[in-house]
Amino acid sequence: MCAAPKGNQFWKLRSKHGRDKLFATPDLLWEAACEYFAYCDKHPWKVVKDKTKGKNKEKEESPTQCPYTLTGLCSYLDVSEEYWREFKKAGHEDFFGVITRVENIIKSQQLEGAIVGAFNANIVSRINGLADKQEIDHTNAGKEFKGFNFLPYTPEVGKEK
Repeated sequence: MCAAPKGNQFWKLRSKHGRDKLFATPDLLWEAACEYFAYCDKHPWKVVKDKTKGKNKEKEESPTQCPYTLTGLCSYLDVSEEYWREFKKAGHEDFFGVITRVENIIKSQQLEGAIVGAFNANIVSRINGLADKQEIDHTNAGKEFKGFNFLPYTPEVGKEK
């Protein structure tokens, strides 16, 4: 393998610089996302539940909706989640509306599925950064609580006789 001579200008002969965008237009990204959503809708998951009728134990299989996830979308598009985050951060203004719409559809489907019981509500809330938190103030008018003073102070207690 021969090295290029010093001071060469070979880089100027390139027809383009850098990598192509995965999606040339926002419409192509939207179409790909819709394909993913349609795929999820056409391929429901099967839930197997144990049913007991008297002494008989049976397994009951029922279809359930496949959840939309950003991880699933990225797998479908054959990109990493890091690529998605960087693409979103890069500030492609023409893609901003589509990215927001796709993420909102995913989040909405997950939350609605959790509300009707199709998905595990705890997992959905963790995925979406939601938490049932209660802030409890352990202070006394903005000051730290240092305990109760039940016994009256007597100066003789600390002195030895």
